Amino acid sequence: MAETIYDVAIVGGGPAGYTAAIRGAEYGLKVVLIDSSPKLGGTCLHVGCIPTKALLFNAEIWDHLKHAADYGIGGIGTPTLDWGAVLKRKNDIIARHVKGLEFLMKKHKIATIIGYGRLTGRARHPSDEDLSLGTSALDRVHTVDVTGAAGETSQIKAKNVILATGSEAKMLPGLQAGGRILTNIEILSLAQPPKSLIVIGAGAVGVEFSSIFSSFGAEVTLVEFLPRAVAVEDEEISKELTRLFKKRGIDVNTGAKVEKVEQTEAGVKVTWTDSNGKTQQKEAESVLVAVGRAPLTRDLGVEKARIELDHGFVKVNEAQETAEPGVFAIGDIVAGLPQLAHVGAMSGMVAVAKIAGRNFRPVRRDRIPGCTYTEPQIGSVGLTETQAKEKGHELKVGKFPFAGNSKATIVASHDGFVKVVADAKYGEILGVHIIGPQATELIAEAVAVMELEGTVEEMMFTIHAHPTLSEGMLDAYGAVEGMAINA
Repeated sequence: MAETIYDVAIVGGGPAGYTAAIRGAEYGLKVVLIDSSPKLGGTCLHVGCIPTKALLFNAEIWDHLKHAADYGIGGIGTPTLDWGAVLKRKNDIIARHVKGLEFLMKKHKIATIIGYGRLTGRARHPSDEDLSLGTSALDRVHTVDVTGAAGETSQIKAKNVILATGSEAKMLPGLQAGGRILTNIEILSLAQPPKSLIVIGAGAVGVEFSSIFSSFGAEVTLVEFLPRAVAVEDEEISKELTRLFKKRGIDVNTGAKVEKVEQTEAGVKVTWTDSNGKTQQKEAESVLVAVGRAPLTRDLGVEKARIELDHGFVKVNEAQETAEPGVFAIGDIVAGLPQLAHVGAMSGMVAVAKIAGRNFRPVRRDRIPGCTYTEPQIGSVGLTETQAKEKGHELKVGKFPFAGNSKATIVASHDGFVKVVADAKYGEILGVHIIGPQATELIAEAVAVMELEGTVEEMMFTIHAHPTLSEGMLDAYGAVEGMAINA
């Protein structure tokens, strides 16, 4: 029986990997997907995006229930939190989507193999042992070693390989996850929500968990080394989130260098040096370490091929191809791209389009939406005001507060604003930054407009339905020219 040679072997079954697999199958490629977990979905589905957003939705409902009387809802007494039911709902959502992925693999006839995949070296011609022979790229075949859970080994042959192994949570030096010291994995399965929590790191993961557990009644302390929270965002977004977090009772400390984390009989004690050089200490039931994520490229066999690394991240070209012909990298392991599920998915679609000989558009860093699902939500795309100035643009900036939006008042969420950064001469939209209700949904309009190179003038004459939160976008475009209707 002839050995199967796949068009593409994908190592990693998270959003980047499974998206690439499905799109590859849609192109008519013979695809195999290799993942070390028996359940597809990766970090995002199991201990990342999906369960976190499930808890955030629960927290939003819980916050509304606290004010049920304001909405004319009576007779429910004092709400009580059934944490077990909260976790069950989260787990049910995960299980449903795992089954959905299994169905999609069968639907598209994608072979799936449970095991740890490693590169074995450069591609070879199926009948040659000597790489010096001048065989064409089409004739060459890559080999991936696969080690199963019980230690059994096998080999997969493919004309192309896509590496999509994802990332893992970084840990502070000298610490290990466990007990009262948590990462995004452990905090999602706590038996009960903590009464107090210290969060180290005010990036997306840190502020989202701060928001969740603050809603559920925890005393939350946020400690960030950088001078502002959500530092990748526009400065005004950071300032507004900090203001609203403090309004909610979250203790936000920026410019703070953590010196020591100690487990105590009652929980943990964190010591840090504040922005004024003074030593501060805080005790809590648990500490969440949310200081970023590291690419999972170790023990992947990259050193056996001509693959270039930058601090563990894989360098690729605009088609996601590495320096090793026929080997691609997508998702969290790629140098220069933000570690976001939707970026991984799109980079996967780019890679398989290249493999299939189809047209594609490279992933553009300035067209990637960033979404943070706190209360309030944050959505952004493009250049911040500071970045645009640093690039030499002459700017016009418009800003519209949700306080002037009727739908925001209706849904009782009128904090925040929409900010549009535009080129002064031509009206090109360079960046849009939103903090407020449904910001993570509203930002899609800005991404589409910027992809189509829309201008402020064009958007000022684009009808937005009333009453909607999206009207805030219309007013923000108008504000660029000093002509917002509702402000």
